[in-house]
Amino acid sequence: MKRIAKFHKVSENRFYEDWRDTFGPAEDGDIRKIYEGIRLPRRATAGSAGYDFFAPASFIVKPGETIKIPTGVRVEMDQEWVLKCYPRSGLGFKYRLQLNNTVGIIDSDYFYSDNEGHIFAKLTNDTNEDKTLEIPADTGFMQGIFVEYGITVDDDVTDVRNGGLGSTTGK
Repeated sequence: MKRIAKFHKVSENRFYEDWRDTFGPAEDGDIRKIYEGIRLPRRATAGSAGYDFFAPASFIVKPGETIKIPTGVRVEMDQEWVLKCYPRSGLGFKYRLQLNNTVGIIDSDYFYSDNEGHIFAKLTNDTNEDKTLEIPADTGFMQGIFVEYGITVDDDVTDVRNGGLGSTTGK
């Protein structure tokens, strides 16, 4: 196996700002407790391809509802790699849990963006069986898989990223 990446927490200040931006006003002490409990993604077994992302707090997602979760996690990886994020298989099977962008693509240069490369998950409970999804704190809800990629022989891109969603859109 190639060892090509390392997970980190975002800074405490970044997490506070993003948590408040997502969920509104909250006490510093409450956010600090959530931040301190963040676990970095890990594989469950030696044969697992995916790194489980753990919920920083408890969430309830009713049928048809969408939630944006700031994970508190960023990833530093070699340039020729990408992290692809998906809902945990069991949650997709039981609740039709879906990432709103279908697959989250975390590029290697996202780590260096203004938001510290903070990884968010925007999830929708798309159940057609009227099932409410409860995600307890510190429970795996998303998985990330590292994939190597290539570029075309005539690729001459030199632009640098500075942001998250939509920041690499062609000019």
